[in-house]
Amino acid sequence: MKLKTYYLVGVFIILISSCLLSTYAFATENDECMECHSDDSLERTESEGMKEDLFIDYNKFKYSVHNVNGITCVDCHSDIEELNWDNDVPHETSLAMVKCEECHEEEGEAYLDSVHKKAGGKGITIPCYACHGYHFVSHLTSDSVFERENKFCLRCHNPDSFHDWLPQKQTHFAFVECAVCHAPDSPRYISLRFYDLISNKFLGAENLLAALETDYDGFMDKVDKDQDGIISLQELEDMVLLLRQKDIRGTFHGELVLELVPSVHHVNRGGANRECEQCHNPESPFFEEVYISLNREDGTGDRHRVERRVLESYYVNHFYAIGGTRVRNLDKIGLVLIVGGLSVVTGHLLVRIATAPVRRKRKQKKDEFSI
Repeated sequence: MKLKTYYLVGVFIILISSCLLSTYAFATENDECMECHSDDSLERTESEGMKEDLFIDYNKFKYSVHNVNGITCVDCHSDIEELNWDNDVPHETSLAMVKCEECHEEEGEAYLDSVHKKAGGKGITIPCYACHGYHFVSHLTSDSVFERENKFCLRCHNPDSFHDWLPQKQTHFAFVECAVCHAPDSPRYISLRFYDLISNKFLGAENLLAALETDYDGFMDKVDKDQDGIISLQELEDMVLLLRQKDIRGTFHGELVLELVPSVHHVNRGGANRECEQCHNPESPFFEEVYISLNREDGTGDRHRVERRVLESYYVNHFYAIGGTRVRNLDKIGLVLIVGGLSVVTGHLLVRIATAPVRRKRKQKKDEFSI
C-alpha cells in the first residue's frame, strides 16, 4: 500500500515538473525579442504603403517603467505564445493592439468617459500610446510643467488658440500644468525645485544633496530640525543659508502640478475650471499641499512636505499668484513705507503749527523794517 502511494506521488511530481519545464521552455524573454528588434534598420511596409519602424532602442527601453518592473514584451503582446526561429519572422507579422487597460483598469475606466476617447466616434483613434509612447514609458513624477506638456498636450494642442480669455496666459502656461484646470477633480500640489542663480539652471538633486552632505534618505534628518515631518519657513531659510556657505545661491522655483492618479485621464470638453478665485485668494485650497521635489535619474522623485508660508517668502519669488500667495515681508515693507510717508507729512504739519507764532513775529518785523 505504501509502495503504491509513493508511486502515485512520484508520478504526480513528474507531471508537475514537466509542465513547469515546458512552460519555462516556451517562455519568451526580452533578450530574445531584441535579437531582431535591436536592428535599427528593422521596418515593415504597411498596406497603405507607409513604413513602420520596428527598431527598439534597448538603451532607452531598459529604463522604461515596464522593463524596470519586470514586465516582458510578451506580457503586453500576449498573442505571441512562442517564437519559431525556423521562420523569417518568428511570430505572427500582424499582432493585436495592446490593451493597456487590462493592467491599468482604473486609468482605462477614467479614460472611457473622456473627450479623447469620445473622439473615436468622429473617426479619430487616440489609444494610450498616442500620448505615452510605445516602449519607452517613463516616470513623470519629477518632470516639470514644460516637460509634461511637451510629452502630452502640446503634441496635438496649441494653447494660444484657445486661451485668449486668460489674463497673462504665458505665465499660466509656464507655471501651471494644463490638467490642473482641465482635470479639476484630480488632487494637485505645488512642486518646488531649487534654481541655481549662478549657473542659471536647476540644481539636480544629487548636487543639492552633496552640498548638504547628505543623501535621499538623510535629507529630512538634515533639514527638518524639529522632526515634525514638515519643513518650516525657518528650516528652509537655514537650508538656503547652508547652501550659501557652499557658494550655492538660488531660489525655489514653484509649479502647480497634478498628482498622477487615474482621474487625470478624465478630461472633457467644457469641464475645465475657469474660476480664477480658486487660485487667486488668500485661502486657496490649491496651495495647501507644498513639497520640495528631489528628482532621481530614473524619473521618479522624493517629495517632502513644506510649510505653506514658504510661498509667501522671498525664496519662492518665481511663483506668485496675485491674491493667493502674498509675500508678507513685502507687505511689511510697504506698510513701513506708508507709515513713514504719513509720519513725514504729519511731522511737517506739526512743526508748521508749532512754529506759526514765531513765523508771524518774523513777518511783522520784516514788514516794519520795510516801512
